[in-house]
Amino acid sequence: MEKTNALRILDKAKIPYTLHTYESDGIALDAIEVAHRIHKPITKVYKTLIVVAASKRYIVLVINGEDEIDLKKAALVLNEKNIEMIPVASLLNVSGYVRGGCSPVGMKKEYLTYFDEKILSLDRVIISAGRIGLQMELEPKVLIDCVKGKVADLVKTKSNI
Repeated sequence: MEKTNALRILDKAKIPYTLHTYESDGIALDAIEVAHRIHKPITKVYKTLIVVAASKRYIVLVINGEDEIDLKKAALVLNEKNIEMIPVASLLNVSGYVRGGCSPVGMKKEYLTYFDEKILSLDRVIISAGRIGLQMELEPKVLIDCVKGKVADLVKTKSNI
């Protein structure tokens, strides 16, 4: 198997991880379906989102696969007037990854990266390894440190979805 940027970076930093693969026919799946295919609880599977802020900077947000980003709450955390999801058509150019294979590790540039605070309650987290059909499992704190990430409350609560 050819290593992705994300896996090469983890290997170089001697960060241990476990790989999970699933069949996809190259089609992006949502995190809930990925969790089902790799036989892991959705509470451990996280998705990587990229937003563009009013200041025109790109910011990476990593949240649990069953949660929905709260753009207003995240904008406050980021000290931005507003933020919005980047168009899917821009994802490859901005990150170097495609939809369904976007990892917070190994993007084209080093972007400000925030993880939803729920990640800290986990012993292991599963995120894309940089390719559709490939996930990596590792310790959350190690992942956050690897991308110089920060942690904040980023998601909608069940009462305001």
